[in-house]
Amino acid sequence: MKGLELAEKYYETYGRQMLEERFPQVIGRAAMGLVGQGSECFGFDDEISTDHDYGPSFCIWLPRETYRKYGEEIQRAYEALPQEFMGFSGRVVQEQGQGRVGVLCLEDFYAGILGCDKIPETSQEWLDVNEENLATATNGKVFEDRFGVFTSVRDSLLHYYPREVWIRRLVQCMAKAAQAGQYNYARAMKRGERIAAELALTEFIRESMKVVYLLNQKYAPYDKWIHRGMKGLSVGAEIGDMLNLLYTVDPAEAWEGVSADDYVYHLNTNDGRVLIIEAVCNIIVQELNAQGLSDGQDNFLQNHLPALLGKL
Repeated sequence: MKGLELAEKYYETYGRQMLEERFPQVIGRAAMGLVGQGSECFGFDDEISTDHDYGPSFCIWLPRETYRKYGEEIQRAYEALPQEFMGFSGRVVQEQGQGRVGVLCLEDFYAGILGCDKIPETSQEWLDVNEENLATATNGKVFEDRFGVFTSVRDSLLHYYPREVWIRRLVQCMAKAAQAGQYNYARAMKRGERIAAELALTEFIRESMKVVYLLNQKYAPYDKWIHRGMKGLSVGAEIGDMLNLLYTVDPAEAWEGVSADDYVYHLNTNDGRVLIIEAVCNIIVQELNAQGLSDGQDNFLQNHLPALLGKL
């Protein structure tokens, strides 16, 4: 069973009753759910995930003053709930997994993830927040929120970037993808610098995936889950499968005997990786066209940046 489903069933079976019966004065100011760090919050957990930070559990978020007054007492009641549930044993918590479930201060929860104590307002404040942290702050599920404050913060973040920030993020990621995959990769291979080429390829993969998330107006999670999460996107999800193919190609033979003057103004199509990179970029370009962000057809992502900046 997925951790998120287990958490909700556990709350509905034991958590709500405990709060209503023992803390009726608090439940109206609380939010309950499972959001934050951990694969189960993204819905990406599997059998491998069950060896740590997994088991029947949920979060209770309280506003700071309510947390100060009742937090310790509610935490003791939470810890007294049955540990065994639906055949699953209690949550095994590693040191780095402390503080992810149980009773939490609402304001500190968001501040701890976002690195700021309020919802970003200006463009610079939005740009200062790491995108993977925004994904972490808006994942999972809120089971119940009678007070509405936790959900109002969540909804404000889920409303996504302001348009100016969105475009600047797109420009930044597209520039990095073009530089790494469409420029540095080939130059490193020509020099026989295989490690440099692999680093460039890795950066292209990461930045092109971020571009796809941006085109879906979804926050990209951290590296461990960014590729997995592409399966659920409505635009450009096929790029995830295409990027997998990059690791099935050995490019070494395609660059044997290549001189400094070769492939200066055209692509080395003998390298299957180059073909895949260009195919990925072509899909991105077509989506830029579809969203009215660029009317160019050039595969080189760098050449679309002026059109994007013109949308600011």
